[in-house]
Amino acid sequence: MGPQLPSAAAPKKKRRVLRHEKLYVAALPKSARYSRSLMHKDQVLFTTWTPITEFLITSSVDGVVKFWKKDAEAIEFVKEFKAHDGEIKSVSVSQDGSSFATAGADQTVKIFDVITFDLLSILSLSYVPKCVCWVHKKGASLPRLAISEEEKPLIHIYDGRGEKEEPIHTIKGLHRRPVHVMAYNEQYDCVVSADENGMVEYWRPSGNYEKPDNVFEYKSSTNLFDFKKAKSVPSCLTLSGDGKQLATFSFPDRKLRIFDFATGKLHRTYDESLQALEDMQQAGSSSSKLDNVEFGRRLAQEREVESSLLTNKTNVIFDESGNFVIYGTMVGIKVLNIFTNQVVKVYGKDENLRAVNLSIYQGQPQKKGVTTVEMGASSNPLLQESETRDPVLIATAAGKVRFYLFTNDEEFSKSTRDIQNERPTMIGAKKETKVKKTETGTAAVIHTTYGDIHIRLYPDAAPKAVENFVTHSKRGYYNNTIFHRVIRKFMIQCGDPWVMAPEVKVSGVGSLRTNSAV
Repeated sequence: MGPQLPSAAAPKKKRRVLRHEKLYVAALPKSARYSRSLMHKDQVLFTTWTPITEFLITSSVDGVVKFWKKDAEAIEFVKEFKAHDGEIKSVSVSQDGSSFATAGADQTVKIFDVITFDLLSILSLSYVPKCVCWVHKKGASLPRLAISEEEKPLIHIYDGRGEKEEPIHTIKGLHRRPVHVMAYNEQYDCVVSADENGMVEYWRPSGNYEKPDNVFEYKSSTNLFDFKKAKSVPSCLTLSGDGKQLATFSFPDRKLRIFDFATGKLHRTYDESLQALEDMQQAGSSSSKLDNVEFGRRLAQEREVESSLLTNKTNVIFDESGNFVIYGTMVGIKVLNIFTNQVVKVYGKDENLRAVNLSIYQGQPQKKGVTTVEMGASSNPLLQESETRDPVLIATAAGKVRFYLFTNDEEFSKSTRDIQNERPTMIGAKKETKVKKTETGTAAVIHTTYGDIHIRLYPDAAPKAVENFVTHSKRGYYNNTIFHRVIRKFMIQCGDPWVMAPEVKVSGVGSLRTNSAV
């Protein structure tokens, strides 16, 4: 008898700790604010780091694609293409980083060679493409390119070399709605695709084009129906470097989901809905608490992210370790440790931008070749410099013609970090819709002091040359031009009439003009 002994205190739950977390964080950019931004002429939609070859490719809504190269100092411009007449719907880079494809609203797919910055081929389609994805392993003898249709639930597999415009195979019956996002897992030789109805499917890009045997047996044993249950649609499908994890972000529920790829089981769910953010803001429990006025402004801006232009551009990316996921929110770009469920970094919290499409580089731009044991044991400062990592996080932003670089550089000037690499345009200026009449013709007469010369023009074969000749002729540009070279039955040659040599006599010269172009 007597007083009851106090019960033993419940053991505290041990906080999970990720081994070497500090090293993984050190491999990320240090600066929480962007150190540099570069421009397109119109809103930037996609940023893509090519694996192995390590080029940055940016794509904008006006159909322009730009190639950039990472060097020891910064990112340098390499080449620009006007890839499409209209919006770029989707982009994809191959596993070996050598091929890049863009799908446009102009019913074409352009295939680029990344290393030489050349346009390799053009696939002219009979439909508007919605999504494009390279679906072959590194070193494959036949590169394969999967393209989905805008209006129909079909996926076409093409020869990635662009030699044939007819598809190798067309997948029918897999989806009931158009497929808007695809991703290829090289480790499992498997493609995962999602349609506008929230259905997610696994399939092999060759052979019988069905679900591979090295993943789950029955879809009913997975959590892939969660999107359908939540009446939400994934905006992206992102695979970790080892291919074991699949990350998605969906609308309108705004949830980040982490799946085990092989089993299709849900591993983690993170709620980034506006209601959850409002509750955290009011409770003051958010690590990224904002001023109420600023929070309200950003809340209103979130509607733009759910527009048809940006919904499928919102993505989630893994870092190289596969332990962190990086994604844009209204309070900045979050770096989330999915092992401990802790936010370890927030980029751009104090910037006036809403990050949408992200890509990250975590390499060593100065490294050349393989480091030997002897090299590693030496104290060569040049070798140590070449081993230095130079991570860069690239982000596009809603309604912005710029893409933003978060780097290790923390000593930058806010007045000079926004580079004016494009000619500025008037804000709100309407595009000229009036089509200028083209000057052309099929025949002309050259009046000279030795008689008339009748010539034929070929506007179908050389429209620009004919337009140039006719326009200048009608404006009198060629009047009083000297023919200083005449080769019988071959050519006549004249100089620029406005840059005549002083010693050339201009007396008695003829005039040149078009006459009755038909």
